[in-house]
Amino acid sequence: MEQFASSELIINPDGSVYHLRLHPHEIAPLVLMVGDPMRVEVISSFFDSIEVKRQNREIITHTGMLAGKRISVMSTGMGTDNIDIVVNELDALVNIDFEKRAPKPTLTPLTLIRIGTSGSVQENIPVNQFIVSEYGIGIDTLLNYYTADSPLIDLVFGAEFIRQTTWDPDLGKPYAVKADASLLKAFDKGFVKGVTVTAPGFYGPQGRLLRAPLAVPDLNEKIMKFEYRGYKVTNFEMETSAIYGLSAILGHRAITVCLAIANRVTGDFNPDYKIRMKEMITAILDVIKKGDV
Repeated sequence: MEQFASSELIINPDGSVYHLRLHPHEIAPLVLMVGDPMRVEVISSFFDSIEVKRQNREIITHTGMLAGKRISVMSTGMGTDNIDIVVNELDALVNIDFEKRAPKPTLTPLTLIRIGTSGSVQENIPVNQFIVSEYGIGIDTLLNYYTADSPLIDLVFGAEFIRQTTWDPDLGKPYAVKADASLLKAFDKGFVKGVTVTAPGFYGPQGRLLRAPLAVPDLNEKIMKFEYRGYKVTNFEMETSAIYGLSAILGHRAITVCLAIANRVTGDFNPDYKIRMKEMITAILDVIKKGDV
């Protein structure tokens, strides 16, 4: 049986996993993932009860009960580098025996639901719309560091994105990953569905030009024009592709639901988006309460 060295699987002296500072029994099989640490308490305020509250750096975790289901909400911070830490350590909590430092003989799939914000890139998707990511296209390169063997990783879709956008190879190879089909079905009403592009930054990688010049000035225009099998890019954000990709590799279910707080075509922005965010959180929790997740 494969054993993981102390340098590879880092366990704290109290028996918790390194960055998350959680013990295996402190995480629920359903995990809501948010970027903003402040959003954890907003979501857990809807729980019927809370049994665990833990914080390490920007990672805050609350675990409790909602409508008879054990549920966790966790802040990841921004970016796919943080997602690499969070998803791998979540998997370790449920699928690695910490005492033996080896994979468990029976693996446990987690359900991961990202609740985030994003900028829409189509004129017909207004600010305040709820967007479900049918596909995550990663221009962040994270998945290129793994052997990505999963039917959810769509190599043809990724290749077509590269072709249509005449992708600059110096930026790294993009990849495309499907959302979990059963979770997509659960979020079928009241949500716009489309393709989410995950960028490795907020400014240049999303085509924002301030004082630093852009290597590909027309990148956003190319991405907005992309269309394949009826799919179009609906929004930009910074985490989905990594969540989808690592979940596909590790055997977990994942879905992203984002609030459009800006429209990159019209230039609109909602500075008071937190009100609408609470409405989206309520809509997501209603799906969970109904047992569709």
